Amino acid sequence: MAETLTETTVAEVMAELAALEDPRARAVNEKHGDDHGVNLSKLRAVAKRLKTQQELARQLWKTDDTAARLLAILVCRPKAFERDELDAMVREARIPKVHDWLVNYVVKKNPHAEALRVAWFADPDPVVASAGWALTTERVAKEPGDLDLAGLLDVIEAEMKDAPDRLQWAMNHCLAQIGIEHAGHRARALDIGERLEVLKDYPTPPNCTSPFAPIWITEMVRRQQDT
Repeated sequence: MAETLTETTVAEVMAELAALEDPRARAVNEKHGDDHGVNLSKLRAVAKRLKTQQELARQLWKTDDTAARLLAILVCRPKAFERDELDAMVREARIPKVHDWLVNYVVKKNPHAEALRVAWFADPDPVVASAGWALTTERVAKEPGDLDLAGLLDVIEAEMKDAPDRLQWAMNHCLAQIGIEHAGHRARALDIGERLEVLKDYPTPPNCTSPFAPIWITEMVRRQQDT
């Protein structure tokens, strides 16, 4: 009986998401590799109404629909996923927004986050490896503890220039975070960024900080010193 109710609920939610489909939103999203047309504010409103429903989240994820997976991330209980379950989900999450939300909203809050970070860090799949780097960047900022920061810089220096886009972006973020948070490694982080020139010409809107690591590091350190 419960399974039938879940299936009905999934069908109802999918119908609601279909009704929210906006061709203009889809056109904008597709420029970023995100294949859905639901305004994210409206998606969040649906999630707020549904509240936390872990089983519904699991069923929505199984649909393989991008909007449904984003909604699943918003209504799930992050700590309720098993390690193998999250590993499979990250390997399935090929859409940038789904991958980003899954890592930031779910994996980072899960008790298996550190074990997954270690497992994913050098994964041969660059999308999975980018999740490992994102979790490493979180630790660089909040819990550097036993992290080998010099070793991370060694890997970044050797591999970031030729890394696939999403992995390169994650490694660059880690480089910037090391430079921002750890003064003892700042000069080397700046030097690596200057020499590799990764994202140097990235188009940056007015009043936004460039993702080019030397600019990013310098600006964030300046803000810290001003406060």
